[in-house]
Formats: sequence, C-alpha cells, structure tokens
Amino acid sequence: MKKKKKEFETEAIRTQIDRTQFLEHSSPVYLTSSFVFEDAEDMRASFAEEKDRNIYSRYANPNSTEFIEKVCRMEGAEAGFASASGMAAVFSTFAALLDSGDHVLSARNIFGSTHTLFTQFFPRWQITHSYFRIDELDGVESLITSKTRILYAESPTNPGVDLVDLERLGKIAKKHGLIFVVDNCFASPYLQQPISLGADLVIHSGTKLMDGQGRVLAGITVGRADLVDRIYRFSRVTGPALSPFNAWILSKSLETLAVRVERHCSNALAVARFMEGHKKVNWVKYPFLPSH
Repeated sequence: MKKKKKEFETEAIRTQIDRTQFLEHSSPVYLTSSFVFEDAEDMRASFAEEKDRNIYSRYANPNSTEFIEKVCRMEGAEAGFASASGMAAVFSTFAALLDSGDHVLSARNIFGSTHTLFTQFFPRWQITHSYFRIDELDGVESLITSKTRILYAESPTNPGVDLVDLERLGKIAKKHGLIFVVDNCFASPYLQQPISLGADLVIHSGTKLMDGQGRVLAGITVGRADLVDRIYRFSRVTGPALSPFNAWILSKSLETLAVRVERHCSNALAVARFMEGHKKVNWVKYPFLPSH
C-alpha cells in the first residue's frame, strides 16, 4: 500500500541513527575504516555475530545504516544493503542469488550495463538468460524453465522510460516460485513501491533521483530479509561497500526527495502539455504521472 505523502516525508527527515553524547542536530559523518573493541571477548563475540554492532565499514557503518533504514521505510522493505554504485547493487544482487547453471528471465528493455552482464559476463559462469517483451506479457510463462531463478524488470525502463505491469509480473513470479527483482530508480520510492506489487527485492541507483544533484555514486538493494542477508554476506567478502561520506550525502538527499520529484513531475507535465499543443509535434509520450 502506498505511503501517505506526509508519512513519507516525515520518515525521510526523521529516520536517523542515534545521537552521540554531543547531542548533534544532524547525523555526523563516520569516516572510519573500522571500530574498536572493549577486549578480546568483545571482538570474538562481534565477529561471531553474537552482538549487533559495527566492526568494519566494508560490512556496515552508521552512515550507510541510516541510508539503508530510510530507503527500507520508503519502500516497505525488511532489510537492505548499500553499494558503491547502482551497477554494484545489480551485480551483487544477481551474483549472491545465482549459481552456475541458473537462468534469469528479464525484460528486454533494460539498462545497457545490465544487458552486458547478462550477455558477456554471466555466460562465463554458465548463467543464462532470456528476454521477454514488456508489451507481450502473455508469453512470459512460456520462457520459464526448471533452471529459472530470477524474474527481472525495470519500470520505468532506462533510458526508454517504458512502463511495465509489475503487479502482473509479481503474480507470475509467485506462481512459479521465482525471485522477483525490480529496478525502481527511475520512479523512486516516492512514485512507486514495487514490494507492494509483488517484488521480493528492489534495486536503486542512488546516483540518480536519490542524490538528484550529480554528486555521488551509490546503489542499494532492499527487500526480503532472507534474500538481503545472502547479498550482504556476498558483499562483505567481495567489497562493493558504499563509502560513509556518500551514504551521509544520500541520507540528506532523501530528505528532499519528495519535493524534488514533485517538481520533476510538474515540470515534465507542463512541457508535455506545451508540446501537445505545438503544431510541429505529432505525438507526446507520457511515461508516468505523479500519483500523490
């Protein structure tokens, strides 16, 4: 169910890590590679995951934790993991969940680098893929095999901004026991929350609408806790961690996400309506409209 406007904006602003003894108004930046232990037993218990604490910023950092928590609340997700770029999030999600011999069923309209993963790199590990047309969803089930593990789509697509019927794909994924993964970065969680439509995981390139000002690279995957845990364990070893400073920037950026997206939509709508009335324009495409 879509969050109410005021609830969304309040959580974007008020979701913060605990204040320190200095009672700061704004969350500080934790530019540290690691965290100290009280003694050897504290260290042992921490690495054994008997304690929920920060150990090493490749695993977790207070700034990335705050960013993840905000996105989870916006998307209605159980857990998340933040990465150094959108493609790091895409790759770590697939790599953590797929084994050699598995098959991915993906919409044909996807970002070029994701297409390159499917066609040039995953074949090295005997991971195959098939594409379906987003305007012919009746044929999706015929492409599912015994090896299919993930159903994947972007909506709106990058860069064509085509819309996909996510609710229908979610029902197909559930029927066949597939993991449904959605790239939601072009809509942002303000306009669309794919988990409410049946997605198991949602990926964002934080570089785009979440930052909104061209300052940082970032990625994040949120969704079911059991799946995110697999992504986290893969990522803490392979190292695509988001830097604390970029996480801090993004956490602040999310405070203005609603305002910025509203303005993006109203400006785009004004341009589209102007073009519709222009004698030299034959057709105007509306990718999506504000829903708040």
